[in-house]
Amino acid sequence: MADPLIHSPIARDSVVDALVARLRADVLTERYAPGSLLPPERELAAGYGVTRTSLKHALVRLIEAGLLETRHGVGTRVRDYRRTAGPDLLPFLVSLDGPTWLTEMFTVRREIGALIAARAAEHATPAERRQLRRLRDDIASGAGGDAAQQAEAEVHHALATACGNRVYELLVNSLLRAYTDVRHLFAGPFADAAVAADRITPLVETVAAGDIAAAHAAADAYYLCTERLMLGDDGDHDAARNDDGNGPADRPAG
Repeated sequence: MADPLIHSPIARDSVVDALVARLRADVLTERYAPGSLLPPERELAAGYGVTRTSLKHALVRLIEAGLLETRHGVGTRVRDYRRTAGPDLLPFLVSLDGPTWLTEMFTVRREIGALIAARAAEHATPAERRQLRRLRDDIASGAGGDAAQQAEAEVHHALATACGNRVYELLVNSLLRAYTDVRHLFAGPFADAAVAADRITPLVETVAAGDIAAAHAAADAYYLCTERLMLGDDGDHDAARNDDGNGPADRPAG
């Protein structure tokens, strides 16, 4: 008997999701240049092989994301995302042009991370300080590189929460979402979970001790160290991959 799912129609939401992804990529790669008008809806729908109803739903979502704007009698215009969009676009930008965006993301990670650590040292509650130490221990007990890597990400969430500024929390969320999508490329530093935990311990302990200046310095050192391990000592994204280009480089974790 034939599998009935093979002949099931694709849900409209799935079509809209796929169309949003295609349109977003075409806007971000400037197939449709900033300031230009999109083709008429009938032509655009035909070009993507969708109904005008699906197209309208997709356009609404991209308008809400700040990538497009619609004016009655004029049409749908492409906005300059670098002037109008927010950090929620980072995961999509990384997926389209990883090397360029990852280098800049790691710079922001280091600079903002040091500020967050200093604020966390000043504002963290006793419970948040204990939580940071528990999360550091979770890294050490990570069963495999991926588990340790995800536990390390939770430390950054906890630092952002402890810093007492919700805007920093949202920025960290966006950076971590972009990183999570490609984290398999940067698993090398977490292959030895115990070494990974030792590496982050000075950051965790200075924050837990409430030493603001030491926390800032420890964070800067930690982020710089892990950036070099993940991207390669020369800052080249390709160094994070094997010579054959098929996976993470086998780099020393310490």
